[in-house]
Amino acid sequence: MAINSVGINAYRNAMGQGQTIQKTVADSLGKTQKTGTGPGAGFADSLKKSLSEVNEQQNLKDKAVESFATGENTNVHELMIQLQKSGLAMSLTSTVRNKVLDTYKELIRMPF
Repeated sequence: MAINSVGINAYRNAMGQGQTIQKTVADSLGKTQKTGTGPGAGFADSLKKSLSEVNEQQNLKDKAVESFATGENTNVHELMIQLQKSGLAMSLTSTVRNKVLDTYKELIRMPF
């Protein structure tokens, strides 16, 4: 079964756009980290490290899917494990983000 090169090119273009967005976010986090001092800098470091680990999982998933689609790797088990790891990391990141936003909204509503 051959994959049409148009589909693979579209996939690579989409991944390139995703990497551009990730670079923009990483640059933004870098600027925030440079201006922060004290306890906030530690949180920024932790956040940046966590996001880079999730990004690495996403990159590994992308490589695994691409190698499977091109026929380089035919091990379905490794592919599914990588997909699950990536999905779980993204789900956890989304949950943490939602909790942080809820906390921020709650702080905004507090009267001083």
